[in-house]
Amino acid sequence: MIKTSLGERVFDICNVIVMVLMIILTLYPMLYILFSSLSEGNRLISFDGILLWPQGFSLEGYKAVLNNPVILSGFKNTFFILVVGLGINMTLTSLGAYFLSREGVLLQKPIMFFIVFTMFFQGGLVPFYLIVKSYGLLDSLWALILPTAVSTFNLIIMRTYFMAIPKELEESAFLDGAGHFTILFRIFLPLSMPVVAVLILYYGVGHWNSWFNAMIFLRDQDLFPIQLVVRNIILENDNASMLGTTTLIQSRDVAETLKYAAIIVTTAPILLLYPFLQKYFVKGVMVGALKG
Repeated sequence: MIKTSLGERVFDICNVIVMVLMIILTLYPMLYILFSSLSEGNRLISFDGILLWPQGFSLEGYKAVLNNPVILSGFKNTFFILVVGLGINMTLTSLGAYFLSREGVLLQKPIMFFIVFTMFFQGGLVPFYLIVKSYGLLDSLWALILPTAVSTFNLIIMRTYFMAIPKELEESAFLDGAGHFTILFRIFLPLSMPVVAVLILYYGVGHWNSWFNAMIFLRDQDLFPIQLVVRNIILENDNASMLGTTTLIQSRDVAETLKYAAIIVTTAPILLLYPFLQKYFVKGVMVGALKG
């Protein structure tokens, strides 16, 4: 047995207490939303205090969410942005990272300088809006995909990872007659799955949670992504039109749980994705950030 001093035992106890408190502070807001979404609306409205379990049990909020055409349209738009956006994000980021990671590339350092420069200095919202408008992307889902096609931070992570791959692999591939695209897609990317998984998670979460650009560039409600729809439900209290022919009292009860049910429904998919990518997460971030 390893003997520990009194100071070490006190530190361990304090560390456990602090970590438990942090877990409670992190977990309780999620449980509060979950319990509220499962509660009966009239009991939830009259309840005052710390919510530790559902107030009654009702799935009316979830029924209203899943039967609502606006929310279903929001999911459809978000899935389109997610699938198409991820394809463009990963393709352009991979190509850019491969180009910037090769030795002897013409004007590599000036190009890298201007790319990093954009991380610290930006033109602001008004020039960004004018650029999107000048390309005719207003009121189009492409306004949420093309202007953010490449993240500078993600590009640097993948570039650094590519630079850590042994040069001998690239040289032997060239001797066998492979071109740059073959080397990138058949050697570099298969060897970079940890960082690829991390960037898919970064880009995917960004697309899924994005609502500000949609609020700026979109006017047609049929094009709203799900997060903007949920924002309108919560902040603008736009529930009357979403509940159809429900009576006024029922609308008020269902509207209270509808807000929480909408949050759960829109958050659950991205939360379920984390366990499948978690094993790559730490390795991909640490290697991509520290090597090179």
